[in-house]
Amino acid sequence: MLEEQIVTLAASGGAAVVAAMATDAWQSTRDGVVRLFRRQGAEVEGRLDEDAALVATAADAESADAARQALAPGWALKLRTLLTAHPEYAEELRALLPAEGGAPHSVQYNIAHDQGRVFGVLGGSMVIHQGQQEA
Repeated sequence: MLEEQIVTLAASGGAAVVAAMATDAWQSTRDGVVRLFRRQGAEVEGRLDEDAALVATAADAESADAARQALAPGWALKLRTLLTAHPEYAEELRALLPAEGGAPHSVQYNIAHDQGRVFGVLGGSMVIHQGQQEA
C-alpha cells in the first residue's frame, strides 16, 4: 500500500472513529477499532472510552463537534502508524468507514416480547395499513 493511500485511509478512519462517538454507531465502531489494535497487541479501550466520554459530556452539539475535531488527528495518527506497520489491516479499517454516499454502517436489533409486534426498517421506509377489525 502506498504511503499516500495509508495517510488518506488513516485520516478517514480517524474521522470515522470520532464521528461515531456518542452516536448509535459507537459500540460497533469501538469494537472494530479495538479488534484492529489488539491484532498488534496494543490496548486502546481506555483511550477510546476517555475520548468518547469527552464527546458525550459536551455541553452542546457545537462543543461535541469541537471535541471531535480535536480528537480526529490523534486517531488518524494512531491508525496511520498501525497501517504503516500492517498494511494488510487496510480492508478491516475500510469496513469501519461509512459506506459510499456517507451512509453509515448500521446494525439494528428488534425484540418483541409476549404478544408484542416489532416493525423495523433500516435504510428505507415502511408503511403499514391495518384493516378495521370487525366487532
